[in-house]
Amino acid sequence: MAVPGETAGGAGGAAVAAAIANAIKASGAIVKVEPEDFLRILGRMEEPVVVRARNAFLGATFKYLTSYKGLAFFTKSPEELHLPGKAEVILAKKIWIPG
Repeated sequence: MAVPGETAGGAGGAAVAAAIANAIKASGAIVKVEPEDFLRILGRMEEPVVVRARNAFLGATFKYLTSYKGLAFFTKSPEELHLPGKAEVILAKKIWIPG
């Protein structure tokens, strides 16, 4: 699968669009929410699992991903979120969301 941004010429845009479409098909819908809404969703879960990545490029940004009732929820924040103590946190090098 092509990595977005690594193709050149007029076909590059089509290749990126195809890569994004394939990623969405593979992962299903991803719902982007505000950090406070993400924390509310975690509060509804008995044993939340959260994937967290820290991006240090041009200032720190924290990205979070979780699954709730069959949907994937994503948020990003300039500050680290205070996750519930019951949350299992999986540290990732990167979280890439299509689109």
